[in-house]
Amino acid sequence: MSQPETAFTSETHPEELRQMFGRNLRRLCVPYRSVSDLCRQLGINRTQFNRYLSGESFPRPDVLHLICKFFDVDARILLEPLEALDTRPGVLNHPFLAGNIGSGMQTLTEEAFPSGFYRFSRKSFVESDLVVVGLVFVFRDNQYTFLRGYEPRAAMSSHGLPANGPVREYRGYVSPQEDGISINVSHRHNMAATFGFLGRVAAFQNKFWLGYSARPTRETLRGRRVARMVYEHLDLPLQEIVSLARNTGYVDPDALPDFHKRHLMLDTPFT
Repeated sequence: MSQPETAFTSETHPEELRQMFGRNLRRLCVPYRSVSDLCRQLGINRTQFNRYLSGESFPRPDVLHLICKFFDVDARILLEPLEALDTRPGVLNHPFLAGNIGSGMQTLTEEAFPSGFYRFSRKSFVESDLVVVGLVFVFRDNQYTFLRGYEPRAAMSSHGLPANGPVREYRGYVSPQEDGISINVSHRHNMAATFGFLGRVAAFQNKFWLGYSARPTRETLRGRRVARMVYEHLDLPLQEIVSLARNTGYVDPDALPDFHKRHLMLDTPFT
């Protein structure tokens, strides 16, 4: 049986420290689409970053500061396993909520909701005649199920918003429900949050989920607060997924895949 990773002592060899840092950094990279894309966001040379990942070298202090700030961790990633760095239970596992909300969040199986890329579609919340098509990545870490995606650049620009990566990015978690799953998503600083519910379609290769998405906002005369939503698991080569990603954003309903268009029931009010 392998021994658990522990924090190092003053007698630890530098090579062991480099290996610890490399392991931690590889875990931090899991949610990201590719190392190349991550290096572009960080502004770090890909070859040098690969040396950090493999445990061949340490970053300079200024580069370490950049990495820690980007991943919202501290310099203990040089010394301790990632899972030991933050012992705070988090609000969902706070004793007051743990039995109601936190309980069961680690029980969502791969069979029930597989990891990987998903294409989703729903009516736009703000553009009455258009639908939104997006791409998200679902992954597991420490038995929790997480979701990560980016708002399309064109959609951001159309609202006069910056189109850089950190502003476009949204993250969330997926949890099991009695008859499906729920998805809670937010941009940075808990802005532009949405809640979604999905139930798996019993047929059609079991790769589709149907449900709805809702946003917490005031009632207005324009726009909508809830819309039907379709999720499609993409068991495809990465090259094809990248091609699909180029066609995300606001689209005309006639451009939707047939299954998406049929189950969104665009002409039927949501009830």
